[in-house]
Amino acid sequence: MSLLSVLLPLTGLFFLISSSFGSESSVPYPITCVTRGADLMDDAVVVLCPPDCTQWRVSVFGTGIYASVSSVCGAAVHRGVLGPSGGPVRVHRLQGQHSYMSSYAHGIQSQALSQWTTSFRLTKPVNVPLELTSDTSTTALPAAAQPAKKTLKKPSVKKALQGGNKDCQMDIAMVMDSSNNIGQRRFNLQKNFVTKLAAMLRVGPTGPHVGLIQASDSPRTEFLLTNYTQPKELLFAIKELAYLGGDSNIGKAIMHTAETFFIQENGGRRGHPRVMMVLIDGWPSDDLEQAAKFARDSGVNVFLVSVAKPAPEELAMVPDKDFVKKAVCKDNGFFSYSIPSWFSTTKHVKPLTQRLCSLDGLLCSKTCYNSVNIGFLIDGSSSVGEGNFQLVLDFLAGIAGSFDISDVGAHIGAVQFTYDQRLEFGLSDHSNKEDATNALKRIPYMSGGTATGAAISYTTQRLFRRTGPGRNFLIVVTDGQSYDDVRSPALIAHKQEITIYSVGVAWAPMDDLRAMSSEPKDSHTFFTREFNGLADFIPPLVQGICRDFAEKN
Repeated sequence: MSLLSVLLPLTGLFFLISSSFGSESSVPYPITCVTRGADLMDDAVVVLCPPDCTQWRVSVFGTGIYASVSSVCGAAVHRGVLGPSGGPVRVHRLQGQHSYMSSYAHGIQSQALSQWTTSFRLTKPVNVPLELTSDTSTTALPAAAQPAKKTLKKPSVKKALQGGNKDCQMDIAMVMDSSNNIGQRRFNLQKNFVTKLAAMLRVGPTGPHVGLIQASDSPRTEFLLTNYTQPKELLFAIKELAYLGGDSNIGKAIMHTAETFFIQENGGRRGHPRVMMVLIDGWPSDDLEQAAKFARDSGVNVFLVSVAKPAPEELAMVPDKDFVKKAVCKDNGFFSYSIPSWFSTTKHVKPLTQRLCSLDGLLCSKTCYNSVNIGFLIDGSSSVGEGNFQLVLDFLAGIAGSFDISDVGAHIGAVQFTYDQRLEFGLSDHSNKEDATNALKRIPYMSGGTATGAAISYTTQRLFRRTGPGRNFLIVVTDGQSYDDVRSPALIAHKQEITIYSVGVAWAPMDDLRAMSSEPKDSHTFFTREFNGLADFIPPLVQGICRDFAEKN
């Protein structure tokens, strides 16, 4: 056989493969579920998406035409060019546009976006080699033409999505000064500082989430909390920020952020502390007091980082010399941070990061709704009865439903008692509201006697043994006389800073109820003759817990 007869078939095979892809790469290269269109450098490229991207929380903006901040694989599933098993997708880069429309398709909810600098659209690739897809095939290319297997190894999506500082599960809004005060040069230094700060925070699905707003004449949201949950993508987005100029309307930016940034539709997580870090060069052009008050009332911790403070000769130009004190969450030195110059910010990255991640120091976002520990002490004695017991559980589930229950938010636990006590579930056993309320409603009725004093002692020791002071609440529900003393166990609980609310039904004696209740007795004691009257106590009980929490914190 001649050499020519061997080469001709291989040459034909080479041209067949080449013509299938045109000028694009003949081998799709693997990406992760969270790779964005902005991460791809070519105007047209075929990529290989992993399977099960619908199981991850991917960010998609637009319909048909997607903003380049979108997940490529998420957008491909939304568009219908990719199934749950993954596979190859052709990505075409487009110019930016206005008004990206939201829609729901193929299990993906895309979001609306007012504008973005670049876009992309997606199509199914034609004649992609079968061994590069997730489909199986009995047809294989000749050995000489097959790409090396090691080049096709898919990255682990699970591994790519792991990470994040689990000790800093905050939602953080960074407000950058983009006014004429700072100028282009110092604005670039500010970006470098924010980049280092974001790197040290270590964002991730299980760690902090970071979004960014620029303050100028009007505030501009650059990206939301869930747009970038991978460090590399976040740092890239910060570096791409453009300087705006204009007035330093920090008050407007604080109000805009407090009103819109932390809502669930924009990626805010229930039960996670809310932090707003405001960078300001010099002094603001507008008033901060009302905006800062609104932020505080919304449970947002405001950190003010002032750089290049006004010089003595400039103080006359500052409208409000106490703007720092009026902006911060608490004027205790913790929420205000001063840096003398943008040229010396590096050494301040670590201490500022530690403050932003200090859960115990974040008092303003520790509202009653996301920071309390509530124990339910439930009378399961024979006099209650099965039907009334279910009314009690519905009443307690209504209280629990008023709070943001999560790993880093509010916690609930339950103990049932007769002569004996039974821990139904602990404060850390259920990390979301649905699981916690369902667990409450499923508690089986015990039936027996009534030893409320012993039950209070048991609950104090077992349910609240590892919790901090100032946020522990116990709601006791009973329908009759206790066979043992309730005063001494209740007094011990009070000394351990457990606030007790007593709820009596039917024949529960008022003397016992008031003896168990915390001071002032009148606002911590409730009584109804009928079990179906318990539901009326839900609003005043929730309001009372919030009042007590505010007074103690």
